[in-house]
Amino acid sequence: MKRLLVVLTLTIAVSCGTDPLSACFEEVDGSLDCSYQVLLSVDLSDRNLRNIDLSEADLSKATLTEAVLVGANLAGANLYGADLGGANLGEAYLNGADLGLANLAGANLRGAHLGMAKLDGADLYGTDLTGANLGMANLNGANLGMANLKEANLKEANLRLANLKEANLRLANLRLANLAGANLNGANLGLANLAGANLIGADLGLVNLAGANLNGANLGLVNLAGANLNGANLGL
Repeated sequence: MKRLLVVLTLTIAVSCGTDPLSACFEEVDGSLDCSYQVLLSVDLSDRNLRNIDLSEADLSKATLTEAVLVGANLAGANLYGADLGGANLGEAYLNGADLGLANLAGANLRGAHLGMAKLDGADLYGTDLTGANLGMANLNGANLGMANLKEANLKEANLRLANLKEANLRLANLRLANLAGANLNGANLGLANLAGANLIGADLGLVNLAGANLNGANLGLVNLAGANLNGANLGL
């Protein structure tokens, strides 16, 4: 009897430990409510987590590579140092989330909500952020090289020292954004709104600024060698 009890206890412990989301609640529509859960360093790679609620959850250093998080609620979540490489976060809610030093390289964030999110030092190389909302987000020192930010909202975002080399920022809203010291070499800023933006010391070499609005922007010490300023509004 004692031996059976030990085996049963071990079996339960193993079965409970197989799924890190076992403590979550299942909604009527089948989606999971994992809000406020502590999920440090969990491995959720390749999981289908569409519409999951992970708001305010602690997912620091978690592995979510190639995970499907379309429409997921990650508002206020702690994803510091998490690996989200190649994850699908289309239209996900990440408002106020901490993604500092997170890996989002190659991820899909089309139409995602990242207002006031912390992305300082994050790797977003080649990430698709088409139409995403990054208003007032902190992207200090982030790597956005080759990223697609077409029509993205970056109003008042902090992009100081960020790498935006060859990024697509066509029609993006960068009004009042801080781009001091940022590397925008070869980027596409055609028809972008940079009114009132801080571009002190930024590298805009070979940048396409055709039709862009730079009215009131601070262009002190900016490198504009080879840039296309055709039809740009410099407020002169």
